[in-house]
Amino acid sequence: MIRAENIVKDFNEQQVLKGISFTFEAGKCNLIIGRSGSGKTVLMKILVGLLQPSGGKVWYDDTDFTALDKKQMRAIRMKIGMLFQGSALFDSLSVEQNIRFPLDMFTHQTPREKLERVNYCLERVNLAGNNKKYPSELSGGMQKRVGIARAIVLQPKYLFCDEPNSGLDPKTALVIDELIRSITFENNITTIINTHDMNSVMENGDNICFLFNGQLEWSGNRDEVLQSDNENLQSFIFASPFLQRLRDAALQ
Repeated sequence: MIRAENIVKDFNEQQVLKGISFTFEAGKCNLIIGRSGSGKTVLMKILVGLLQPSGGKVWYDDTDFTALDKKQMRAIRMKIGMLFQGSALFDSLSVEQNIRFPLDMFTHQTPREKLERVNYCLERVNLAGNNKKYPSELSGGMQKRVGIARAIVLQPKYLFCDEPNSGLDPKTALVIDELIRSITFENNITTIINTHDMNSVMENGDNICFLFNGQLEWSGNRDEVLQSDNENLQSFIFASPFLQRLRDAALQ
């Protein structure tokens, strides 16, 4: 569980986050949604410690993350997996080397132990046998799955996903959504997903935090989001005609 407690963030004289309080629950896909400029990326960076809040606290279970020094933060970060928007694979490293990278940095495992863990993660994302390929030889969806394998190689307690479906076709995006969801439930991970993909909202929206102009405008789950009478949320969710029809059908 991760809890944001009255998070405020100022850049010079501009207040980007205005007292955000929200609990991201373990074993669930927790979504941060909102328009560009709403503050969702800033909030995620504060949650992982890439930015310090101007006010408020971030709790990892019973630990005040914002009060830790660098060494103490490192201990928490070793429990965090990160899936970046562009996969962020090292082009000069093979698939195996990319996934092994966190093991090389943070563990003292033997080469055999590392290979066993890499192979398990590759199998888990349905890419067994692709060890020696390079990112340039993979499709966008395969690169994203390698990114997921690298994010889970240290068996994280917390998983952050920044726009995991960015640049993917709808079918591949669905595969990624299902993969993140199953990994979350199987391992009781606190998963936080920053997204504007409404298909992801409907697939993985167990616990949703909707930001608007730096404030927590609405919270709920994917079943409640279609029924909400919040005008700003409605405007965001039902921007496409398809989703407008989906809403109308649900209300009938």
